[in-house]
Amino acid sequence: MTIGIKKVSRPENMSLSESLYLVEIVKGLGVTIGHLLHNLVHDEGIYTYEYPEERRVMPARFRGKHRLMKRPDGTPRCVACYCCQTACPANCITIVAGESPNPDIEKVPVSFDIDHLRCIFCGLCVEACPCDAIRMDTGWFTPPDDAREKFVFSIDDLLEK
Repeated sequence: MTIGIKKVSRPENMSLSESLYLVEIVKGLGVTIGHLLHNLVHDEGIYTYEYPEERRVMPARFRGKHRLMKRPDGTPRCVACYCCQTACPANCITIVAGESPNPDIEKVPVSFDIDHLRCIFCGLCVEACPCDAIRMDTGWFTPPDDAREKFVFSIDDLLEK
């Protein structure tokens, strides 16, 4: 199916009020003022949240900022298997693996960075993790900031959530 293009012809001889669109501007203002007056009288359907003091309840399946889970001893649960990095379609996860001092664990992440400017919050990293080390259940959006490097969250940032 192709998208059709509809050509709209303009009248060639327009009066001064038509050429200034005064009538249309007054009609638009009338509609706006009408909605304003209606909302002032009937305010029961209008919800306002005083964010960030009052937060909306997020749905159970909301995908917010990432967090890394910890073991009972406080070390990251991640075993640096690169499954999340491989599954990420946006290539926003960077892991550097190192040897673990614990002989039961083969590798640990020395560096685990997530670039939230590249992340598309698809959740494939969470699904790919075999040891449930990464989650997106914080309920927080990525906060606004003024520098690109502040959107790259390191392992320390991800563990403190």
